[in-house]
Amino acid sequence: MTGKERREQLLDIGRTLFAGRGLDGTSVEEIASAAGVSKPVVYEHFGGKEGLYAVVVDREFEKLLRLVTEALTSATHYRSMLERAALALLEYIEESPDGFRILVRDSHGGTGTGSYASLLSEIAGEVEYILAQEFDRHGYDDKFAPLYAQSLVGMVALTGQWWLDVRKPRREDVAAHIVNLAWNGLSGLEPRPSLDPRRRRREMERLEKRAEKAAAKAEKAEEKAAAKAEKAQRRTRRDLDAEAQEG
Repeated sequence: MTGKERREQLLDIGRTLFAGRGLDGTSVEEIASAAGVSKPVVYEHFGGKEGLYAVVVDREFEKLLRLVTEALTSATHYRSMLERAALALLEYIEESPDGFRILVRDSHGGTGTGSYASLLSEIAGEVEYILAQEFDRHGYDDKFAPLYAQSLVGMVALTGQWWLDVRKPRREDVAAHIVNLAWNGLSGLEPRPSLDPRRRRREMERLEKRAEKAAAKAEKAEEKAAAKAEKAQRRTRRDLDAEAQEG
């Protein structure tokens, strides 16, 4: 192997071992053995397991930050931004589970800024900037943009950690339900959320038709009840008139 190829091999092996055991649970001996090299080779490239771990974390940090940032900046509609950002995180989790497991661990002192907390802070900063513009455009107080940004990012991030292990439902459905809650709130949840705007439109049309039918049925029931009540009143009046004539 060339020096570059050996470095990449050690990074791949370290990534797998760190994901399963963490930094403290992984030794230089294990890394070297898995790579088929001696311990000095690991030290030569990274100065030790801490250096290797730091590079692995920083790579995953930059990869996920880039994916989410691109998702946030690739759409013009705010719902689409949220959908794409949530989907980007879930895609990363599905395709790079080892990398995500490493990120969500507590960062070691040798990793610098590449921790999950700092990653979420970076993403929240991007979301805050977008929300502040939107708040200002609608006349809302933009000083609350950081609060909403942290809430949105935290909701997606924690859901992602949960989904890492359960993997159900599929990532598109998870993203759709996250956006359903974030966009509509608990009081306005869509019964069948989807990332496809055409499906959402058809679902809204279906719900509107159902509501129209329900309203028509209720109106018909009210008319029937009113007619029944009026009939009962006429019967009562006839009975009273008959009693009065007999008296």
